[in-house]
Order: sequence, then structure tokens, then C-alpha cells
Amino acid sequence: MFRLKLPTDPRWVNIVEKNIEEILTDHAYCEQKAATNAITIVVKFPEKTELVNAMLELAQEELGHFKQVHDKLVERGFVLGRERKDEYVNLLYEFQRKGMSREIHLIDRLLFGAMIEARSCERFKVLSENINDKDLQQFYKMLMISEANHYTMFISFARKYAENENVEERWQQWLDYEGEIIKGFGLKETIHG
Repeated sequence: MFRLKLPTDPRWVNIVEKNIEEILTDHAYCEQKAATNAITIVVKFPEKTELVNAMLELAQEELGHFKQVHDKLVERGFVLGRERKDEYVNLLYEFQRKGMSREIHLIDRLLFGAMIEARSCERFKVLSENINDKDLQQFYKMLMISEANHYTMFISFARKYAENENVEERWQQWLDYEGEIIKGFGLKETIHG
């Protein structure tokens, strides 16, 4: 569905299971940043009413996920740690074209969101199928479905708003770029790490 170039090695879950507190803290902040990204799109493209409405709903949903992950931390006797830098997302952010038209900026922003959702969904699937914690298996299965819907929404809006941009060609460029950078990840107990 996502056409990701490099799947996550299921052994990544072995790293995750050694530090559940870290993966949950990192995950919580991923949800917060997803909500922030949705709000940023609203602020930058307020004239796109349908997009604004969808992003406002997405921001609320992502904050709900943030709360659910926080609840998982508290249930396990952990506290939410400090925010971590997400090197993966920062590298994706750099791939967005700068100094271009508003249309190009919007398309890249939407594909940036789609890429993050695609990889997150793929990671959640790996977690739901391989983690030994039954509660987290179910939790990540539920979130995997949600992330897939978010990916679809971002891609659909990119197609809708593209006038002079070949979205399929640009998405392929994103996939190729992500396929290269992801080679340096998968060794930490973080969602994208």
C-alpha cells in the first residue's frame, strides 16, 4: 500500500522491548508533533476550507492518541520524559522544497505528512505482530489502522490540490529519499529510530 522501499526488520521489536518507557515516551511526542503539523497546515493554508476542517479533526485525534500513549506510560508506573529530537522527521523535513510556489509548498507539506504516517503505520504493524506485551499488541494494531487512514487522507489532499505538480512522480521521489535515510534507522527504541 505505501510502497516503502525498506521494511522494518522485526528484530527491531527486541530493542523496543528492552525499554518500553522510552518507546512510549517517544511515541507520545510523535503524536504531539503530528497534531502540531496539522495545525501548521491550517495556519499556512487557511483558505482551503476542506483541508482546514480535516486538519482540525486530525489534530484532535492526534492529541487523543497522545493522551492514550500517556495513559499507557502512567499505567506502567512511568512518567512522560522530556521531548526527544526525531532525526528521521528532521531529515524528511529537509527534503521539502523551499522557495517554491504555495502549491508546491502545500503538496510537499502533505507528502511530508503522508510519509511520516506511512512509516509510523508500518512500525505499528511490526509492533502489533511481534511485541510480547498483549496490551501493546492490541494498542498498536488499533493505531496502525488510524495511521493508514491518515496516510490516505494526506495523499488524497495532495492529489486534490495539485494543479501543476505530478503528485505520483513527487511521491516516488519521497519514497526513494525515505528509502535511503531509513537505512540509518531501526536501531533504537523509538518509533522512527
